[in-house]
Amino acid sequence: MTAAATTATRGMRLELDDVHLSYTGVPVVAGLTLTVEPGEILVLTGPSGCGKSTVLRALAGLLAPASGRVLADGEEVTGTSRDRGMVFQDSALLPWRTVRSNIELALALRGEPRAGRRERAERWIDEVGLTGFADYLPKSLSGGMRQRVQLARGLAGAPRAVMMDEPFAALDTQTRAAMQRLLIDTWRAHPTTIVFVTHDVDEALLLGDRVAVLGRAGQPLRALLDVPQPRSADVDRRALRSEIIAALDHSS
Repeated sequence: MTAAATTATRGMRLELDDVHLSYTGVPVVAGLTLTVEPGEILVLTGPSGCGKSTVLRALAGLLAPASGRVLADGEEVTGTSRDRGMVFQDSALLPWRTVRSNIELALALRGEPRAGRRERAERWIDEVGLTGFADYLPKSLSGGMRQRVQLARGLAGAPRAVMMDEPFAALDTQTRAAMQRLLIDTWRAHPTTIVFVTHDVDEALLLGDRVAVLGRAGQPLRALLDVPQPRSADVDRRALRSEIIAALDHSS
């Protein structure tokens, strides 16, 4: 276990119970029922416009459902919580804060005493492979490095569930593969529930314990599939990949 893992968290159970969601007044998701088990990585995929990001916003408490219920450990979600975090495709780092102070902000919001924030932030910086970059501003970092900071910031506050909205989509192939490995390693060291959105079927198969294929409003859940373990690029998942692609073809 890594040094930063001394505050490892237990994953949260998330539930969508016959949820209807709208975005800017337009119905996007209709009648979605889905459970995310504590500590698992559930990947959401589906065609553009099917509501993947909207579902994440509802789980994070940023968007109230038009009807139905969103539950976190059996309690209805009525707003945001420090126990439920978000990681976006755009790093969303505060540009005037250094790497260290961006991570310290998450610790401060969690109520971490000032005296311990710097040390914990430094441990997270080391854990995500950014040793020596603590005093850099985001503008001086590559895209992959900024995503490493965002991952550290997203987990430093010890959330019990993290919603991740295509966080690696803008990265080049090599950097994306490195970030996928880093996410798995960090998740193993800091157990939490992750709901991860991607359009990439191979990424879904590599990261997910299960893959949920969302459809249009009339068919909110096209498929829910278990992914063979262990997580390794060497595991043959061709049959499951074909099944996901077939579900995507029918959901568009």
